[in-house]
Amino acid sequence: MSDPRPVLVVNAGSSSLKYQVLDADTGITAATGLVERIGGPGRLRHTTQGESHEQDVTCRDHTEALDAARAALREHGPDLGGLGLFAVGHRVVHGGPDFTHPVVIDDDVVSAIRALVPLAPLHNPGNLEGIRGARAAFPDVPQVAVFDTAFHQTLAPEAYTYAVPAPWREHHRVRRYGFHGTSHRYVSGRTAELLGLAPEECNVIVLHLGNGASACAVRGGRSVDTSMGISPLEGLVMGTRSGDVDPALGAYLGRVAGLDATAYDEALNKASGLKGLAGVSDLREVEDRRAAGDADAMLAFDVMVHRLRKYVGAYAVLLGRVDAIAFTGGIGENSSAVRSAVLSGLEVLGVELDPGANDCRGIERRVTTAQSRVAAWVVPTDEELEIARACLALLG
Repeated sequence: MSDPRPVLVVNAGSSSLKYQVLDADTGITAATGLVERIGGPGRLRHTTQGESHEQDVTCRDHTEALDAARAALREHGPDLGGLGLFAVGHRVVHGGPDFTHPVVIDDDVVSAIRALVPLAPLHNPGNLEGIRGARAAFPDVPQVAVFDTAFHQTLAPEAYTYAVPAPWREHHRVRRYGFHGTSHRYVSGRTAELLGLAPEECNVIVLHLGNGASACAVRGGRSVDTSMGISPLEGLVMGTRSGDVDPALGAYLGRVAGLDATAYDEALNKASGLKGLAGVSDLREVEDRRAAGDADAMLAFDVMVHRLRKYVGAYAVLLGRVDAIAFTGGIGENSSAVRSAVLSGLEVLGVELDPGANDCRGIERRVTTAQSRVAAWVVPTDEELEIARACLALLG
């Protein structure tokens, strides 16, 4: 048996820090945790060996949040000091056009990630804070950056190019980048495994559905198109994000409502999607109100499903052959109503839903009949395991 390869995976948001300790070889998780509301009075949740522990913490920055996480690990296990960390893996949202694979972090990489902040002002600053804290805490442990955008760097020029003026594309790096790539990579690979195929033999449409949502067409283990664009706003209807709208909308609202660019961007990212249609961003509330006959909730659900079907249909044509559709993310894994509504509209592709199998939450399961020409699966994502595997592949 090979020696353990313990990896600390860090996912640093603007005001939170998620962490997980797992073995890159076996995938066995030793501990998970979350520090919330960094910058003031917050909360730490730590789970290990099936036991959960919570405590109030006050962390001024991500370095102090990581210190709080290390203290929880010392108290409840496993103590990182005696574990012999193999690597620290960091989720980084935006890698721009240059980062096509995971990389070992050094000062040059940090500078390059910082230069990409204009492309991801809501995400990359927090990612950098997590990197800074982890490099200070573990100066002798290799640190690896795994980029959400990297999986989509296999898109062909016709798929990633926007039909906009050349100066925008050449000087301001305007193009489709796509996101959720770590999840799409894991889920497409796992789906191929469930079908008894090698990834390079399998065509999968992955629907990563949560508060943020994206679709991805994966041919032979490579992303060939994805719904998110230069930012995570494009594409599907999400919790608070609009997804696709007419590009003329901003100029129109500027003329008739005096809406400036900042307010427009804020509204499309934080006040649209399910929230804009039904007044709430949580699909569970939308589904409860829909069942009670609420017209706004019914419309919100239908708009979301309509958009999903459009993308699945387009990606089926693009791929030419679809072996499976995979549902993942909080909604994809837990909402049988969304899966049923999407798949029941895909008979033209040869999809035949199994309602009994679809009556499930959060488990890996095929939800189409044995006769269905295209299989549909619920595949819980595991981005942390994918990041740990990337560390192992890079560092060997």
